[in-house]
Amino acid sequence: MSSRVEILNDGGYRSDGRRQYELRDITIDLSPRGTADGSAMITHGLTEVMVDVFGPREAKLRGQTLHDRALLTVEVGIVPFSTGERRKRNRGDKRILELAATIKQTFEPIVQTNLYPRSEISIFVSVLQQDGGLLPASINATTLALLTAGIPMTDYVTAITCGVHSTAPLLDLTTLEENDLPHLTVASLPRTFKVTLVAMETRLHVERVSECMKIAGEAGKVLHQEMKRAVEARTKRLVQAMDMAPRIGGVGGGVDRDVDMDEDNQT
Repeated sequence: MSSRVEILNDGGYRSDGRRQYELRDITIDLSPRGTADGSAMITHGLTEVMVDVFGPREAKLRGQTLHDRALLTVEVGIVPFSTGERRKRNRGDKRILELAATIKQTFEPIVQTNLYPRSEISIFVSVLQQDGGLLPASINATTLALLTAGIPMTDYVTAITCGVHSTAPLLDLTTLEENDLPHLTVASLPRTFKVTLVAMETRLHVERVSECMKIAGEAGKVLHQEMKRAVEARTKRLVQAMDMAPRIGGVGGGVDRDVDMDEDNQT
């Protein structure tokens, strides 16, 4: 069956004008929101995700308390106008539960939960707009939100989608491309180049999988630099705010944890 759209034309350009390995425009906003301990909003093209982190704090349910480490919880919400689907997805929707479970599994080995026994770290993911790459955007935003909350991690986690058109790998797929191409999501650790997640909903030849993982790792380095720049810029703003604040008992003291965390995670 032929594709509904021309995925890759004779000139090597995709339907949105990008080349094979070209990423969509990325924007990052680390402005604090409400009572969250850490927040991040990220866009990959037209896909927009916001993540708020609360904790470490006392676990809501005593029966869930872990005596040797913090409990990591993830909730995902998708706003009704974020997609062209008419179907409304509630929190019990299978796709939402799978997305939350995947995010949790990705970060449990990376977050140093052993430093906060008998506590809870809550991650709330809000999907504001969707146009492909929802899982990678959610993972990248979660990394940044955890950093701004001062939660120690062993490394950044960066994620990207990779699909294959004929034999040509494509990075950072839109919804149209995801609907037409076999693809997978790869999350990696920039410091060690280890892969922490491979999520595949479609069948893909083993040779294409290894090829996608390789170029996804290279894309992860680019994403890491973008994310690192955003964290460094935020740290600089916090330090400047501390310097400008009157030196009166405890003013500005609340940002120490954020600054230390950002510095510790620069790689």
